[in-house]
Amino acid sequence: MVRTADEASVFPDVVVASIQMAPKVGSKAANLKRSIELIEEAAGHGAVIAVLPELANTGYVFSSRREAFELAEAVPDGESASAWIDVARRCKIHVVAGIAERVEDRLYNAAIVAGPKGYIGTYRKLHLWGDEHLFFESGDLGLPVFHTEIGRLGAVICYDGWFPEVYRLLAMRGADIVCMPTNWVPMPGQAGEHMAMANTLAMANAHSNGLNIICADRIGTERGQPFIGQSLIVGAQGWPIAGPASKDREEILYASINLKETRRARHLNAFNDVLRDRRDDIYDPMLGTGWPLPRH
Repeated sequence: MVRTADEASVFPDVVVASIQMAPKVGSKAANLKRSIELIEEAAGHGAVIAVLPELANTGYVFSSRREAFELAEAVPDGESASAWIDVARRCKIHVVAGIAERVEDRLYNAAIVAGPKGYIGTYRKLHLWGDEHLFFESGDLGLPVFHTEIGRLGAVICYDGWFPEVYRLLAMRGADIVCMPTNWVPMPGQAGEHMAMANTLAMANAHSNGLNIICADRIGTERGQPFIGQSLIVGAQGWPIAGPASKDREEILYASINLKETRRARHLNAFNDVLRDRRDDIYDPMLGTGWPLPRH
């Protein structure tokens, strides 16, 4: 597709990065140091968004709520959040990073969003998985869409991606790019060379909603729990544009996204648009009725 100079300046291509790494539970200082090294590497390759895994600074498999509480920290003023905000400013990059957030006596599985101008916002995981129920509260901030100079960003975390309503509501609220910090684990029937179920879900939801989705998974085994890697970046037409990554190595995936092409992807042909074709006279209004659609 050929774009005019005016179109290219208004809707420039942006390079995004999915950072696949191997946090170690309890090793917060080392995990944070490694994450910053990888963010700096991504920025050096021209990325303007870098997504880290779920609970990237603490590790995932907590032995007790006490351990989770001691590793958690305030957002945006805690040590890890402050370090990620600093590297986002210094490297002129947007960072979405999974973190255990402490608010008084409550804990949240959260993601901090930071950019070149500093702290942007926080997302708290809505759908808790397994033993997470022993440590965390369900998210209470809804599905915010963060307006930035590079587009409208949404965030989800891991098991949130199993719920199509999440992606639909983000699309209805105008998101262009959804950033997913995640810690995918093996699923029943998922073995050998089969594509991860999570990858299939990301592709389907990207296509059904015209969204770019950046999935950043972790690798390794933690206290007996294996993680499957296979991070992925999916374009707004539903096809992978980078990855899947390996199952067992740290690596960074890069892809180029153009927001004008993203918004066009929702128009399947001269007659059909995946958002405007919705029969909201039939569906439950909680699936998005009532929000005005962006017109550009």
